[in-house]
Amino acid sequence: MDDPRPELKGDERAETPIFESLTPPDELVRSGRTRDDFFDAVLGLESPATIGEVADRADHGRDAAKEYLEWFERMGIVTQVTESPATYERNREYLTWRRVQQLRNRYTTDELLEFLKTATERDQMYMREFDVESPDGVPISAHASDTDQSLESVWDDVSMWKTTRRRIALLERALVSDSDDSADQRTTA
Repeated sequence: MDDPRPELKGDERAETPIFESLTPPDELVRSGRTRDDFFDAVLGLESPATIGEVADRADHGRDAAKEYLEWFERMGIVTQVTESPATYERNREYLTWRRVQQLRNRYTTDELLEFLKTATERDQMYMREFDVESPDGVPISAHASDTDQSLESVWDDVSMWKTTRRRIALLERALVSDSDDSADQRTTA
């Protein structure tokens, strides 16, 4: 067996390293798992992104980004928008389905019904307050001027109304899905 090259040989007389001056391991090794980093990156996408952009967001390499994006596409988490360059966007339907599943797993039907009742009452309150059928019909600047409120305050209220509408839609889907499953269980039992 050949001896290693001189530059690869250790010097027994050399000083021991000062370990405190070395980069701490927790700074070298990320605590999160790679899949979670990419999942968080695609959840934050507001518009289609290239593989390189997703890699940068996740702070990982392009090859890993390509693999995870292809896997996420097979799972329905993202959809490929263009081929050259390949761009991907998050699949909002998947996120909605996931949120509905979380609601169904976390809460009973009675709790979901109570949440729906509260959200519906809040929706009706906003309809009365703004005197329109939908948050999209609120003229923010005119309403702020007419009611002597700040634009920010009116915008916040309209945003909360939109959130209430999204919550109602999710709760209704969770309840419909839950009743569909109950019907399936009853027919197979």
